[in-house]
Amino acid sequence: MPFKLLTLNAISVKGLDRVPRDSYEIASEFSSPDAILLRSHKLQPAEIAQSVLAIGRAGAGTNNIPIDYCSSKGIPVFNSPGANANAVKELVAAGLLLGSRGIVEGVQWVNTLTDHNDKAALNTLLEAQKKLFKGSEIQGRTLGVVGLGAIGSLVADMALQLGMNVVGYDPALSVEAAWRLSSQVQRAENLSSLFARSDFITLHLPVLDSTRDLVNAELLGAVKPGTKLLNFARQEIVHEESLIAALESGNLAAYIADFPTPALIGRKDVILMPHIGASTDEAEDNCAIMAAEQLKDFLENGNIKNSVNFPSLSLERTAGCRISVTNNNVPKILGSVLSVLADADINVADMLNKSRGELAYNLIDVEACPDEATLARIQSIEGVVNVRLIGPPRA
Repeated sequence: MPFKLLTLNAISVKGLDRVPRDSYEIASEFSSPDAILLRSHKLQPAEIAQSVLAIGRAGAGTNNIPIDYCSSKGIPVFNSPGANANAVKELVAAGLLLGSRGIVEGVQWVNTLTDHNDKAALNTLLEAQKKLFKGSEIQGRTLGVVGLGAIGSLVADMALQLGMNVVGYDPALSVEAAWRLSSQVQRAENLSSLFARSDFITLHLPVLDSTRDLVNAELLGAVKPGTKLLNFARQEIVHEESLIAALESGNLAAYIADFPTPALIGRKDVILMPHIGASTDEAEDNCAIMAAEQLKDFLENGNIKNSVNFPSLSLERTAGCRISVTNNNVPKILGSVLSVLADADINVADMLNKSRGELAYNLIDVEACPDEATLARIQSIEGVVNVRLIGPPRA
C-alpha cells in the first residue's frame, strides 16, 4: 500500500518530487493520512487523524503545530532548520542597509514628486534635498549576533565580508556550528556585554520559554545611544513595551523587524516588513525538499533527523523487518520489549535507542517479521506509546 501524504499548504513541487509517486499518494484531503506536510497552516489536534505517523513543517518554526499533543501520541514533528538560512541572511543585509541609510525615507519622498514634470527642475530639487536622507556606512561598525546557528553564522560571515566587526553570543553553540564560524567572530561573555558593544544587534533565536521576552528593559538599557536592533527571528523574543520605551528615550535609534504589530506600525524609528524572511522561491524549495526527505526516511526506515520533539536517530537498514517503538523515558521498557521478541523466538539483528526529555525512541531490526499478536503484546507494555512495523527496505 502506498503512503498517504496530506498537504495542508501549497508545497513546492521540487519538494513533492522527492517522494516517488509509485509508493506515495499526495493530496490536500485524506481521511486516514500517514503523514502531514505543511507550511504555515495552524494545525489543531482535531485535524490530526489517528493514522498520522509524522508531521513535517517546510520551514524552521513549529509554533503552528501542537507539539505537546503530538508527543503524547508518539508523533515526531520535523522542521527544516537552515533551509531558509540564506534567504533570511540576505534580508538581514537589507535591514542593515535600510537602518543605516535614508533609503526608506528617500524612496517615500521621491514617490511624492509625481507633479514634477520638468526634468531639470526635478534634478535641482533632488540635489538640494538629498542631504535630508544622508546616512552612515556599516563598514567598521560592530554587529552583535545573538544566536549562531544556521542563520546567525551566515549573518556573521556576511557582516565580516562587508567590513564589519562581529561579536557573537550563543550559550548553546553546537560543535558543528562552531566549526562554521570564522575565527574573526569575537565572543561575548554575556548578552549585556554584546548589547553594550554593538552598533547593530541582530537576533537569530527560536521562541522558547527561555527566549520569550529575552530582549527586555534591562538589556535595552545596556545599549549605547544610536544602537539599532534587527529582529528577523521571532516577534516574541522582544518585549514590546520595553522596546517602545527604549525608542522613546532615544537610546535605541531604530528597530528593523519582520513582524509588524499595531503598536509599532507608523513609527518613524521603526522599519517593518510583512514576515518575508523566508519568502523566496529558493527558500520554499529548500524547505520543502528537506521536509519531504525527512518524512520519507521516517516512513520508510523509521529514521529521525531534525525533529523538534524526538531524538535524532538513524540506523542503517538490513534486509529484514524493522520495529520502531516510542515509549515514556523510564527504566525497563526496552528490556520488556526485547523479552516479548525473545518469547516469540525473534532474533534481534541490530538496534538503536535514544531519548529526549520524557520520550525514548527505539529502532529494532529483526530477522523475522513479528505477527500482529507479538506487536500487540509490545503495545500493551506499560509506558509504550506506539509500535510500528516497518517492512524491508524499498528498492
